[in-house]
Amino acid sequence: MIGSNSSPDRQSRTRRAAAGALAASAVVLTLSAPTAAATSTDGPAYVALGDSYASGAGLAGVKDKECDRTTGSYPSLISEFATSVGRNHTFDDVTCSGATTNNYWNPRGSKAPQADALIPRTRLVTLTMGGNDVGFSGVLATCARVAATDRDGTPCKQYFTADGKDVLADRVATMEGRVHDVLADIRRRSPHAKVIVVGYPALFPDNGVGCAEVPFAKGDFAYLRDTTKQANAALRRQATAEGVHASYADTYTATVGHDMCRPREERWVESLTPAANTAAAHPNESGQFAMAIATLRQIYKP
Repeated sequence: MIGSNSSPDRQSRTRRAAAGALAASAVVLTLSAPTAAATSTDGPAYVALGDSYASGAGLAGVKDKECDRTTGSYPSLISEFATSVGRNHTFDDVTCSGATTNNYWNPRGSKAPQADALIPRTRLVTLTMGGNDVGFSGVLATCARVAATDRDGTPCKQYFTADGKDVLADRVATMEGRVHDVLADIRRRSPHAKVIVVGYPALFPDNGVGCAEVPFAKGDFAYLRDTTKQANAALRRQATAEGVHASYADTYTATVGHDMCRPREERWVESLTPAANTAAAHPNESGQFAMAIATLRQIYKP
């Protein structure tokens, strides 16, 4: 949900534009066999895998409190609009806040491994995962903590490159290998599914210029932007790797200019002081709409 400071008219325009794009795209969703609609006995036609960026963390309409899974998430929007245009399907949303690639194979709290949701009859899989492997929440906390030591410099970058190598770049490389293994396993379990790897949105200004509201040193905005881009590039590479048979949904480009430094009414990713019914450094309602549209473009792409 957009923060309470945004106008009802603006929210309505955003909803109408997004709804139109989603509805038009949903007509061609690959959620069931073309000759028969999926039923509850067919097994899940659409399985959503991933972390808090896929679960819709912080938004209204909580479906699962433990996983911070909401009806405002991009997977829920895709399913909702498919239903609205008459595409009958089943939807199994196993996204969970804090999930790593490890939770694809292993439980998170009381939740079963996300892989358990996949069956041979699954027709569509969306995956947003890898940010927690890099430890991005902890990275943001560290950047905020060290910023006071050099407000005009790059203390966070110096912290993560103190030994002459970029710790975050190494984490991204490790994450990339794990995502490759996840995608290979998805293909094994659900060989007929269309698989969409959904990237992360633009959290930070794409021009690298920061803002006073976000408590990082001036020079570290560019470093954090570049790390986000490195993570997305890794996800794109694995989505298009030989033998994986997946597609990549670019949500970064779609959200440039709507990062956490923008005025609240233009912001699709919340700052570290989020509005009501949103989560810090996560997509708000408009951000999830944008992610849904970017994903649908890949779903209906031949």
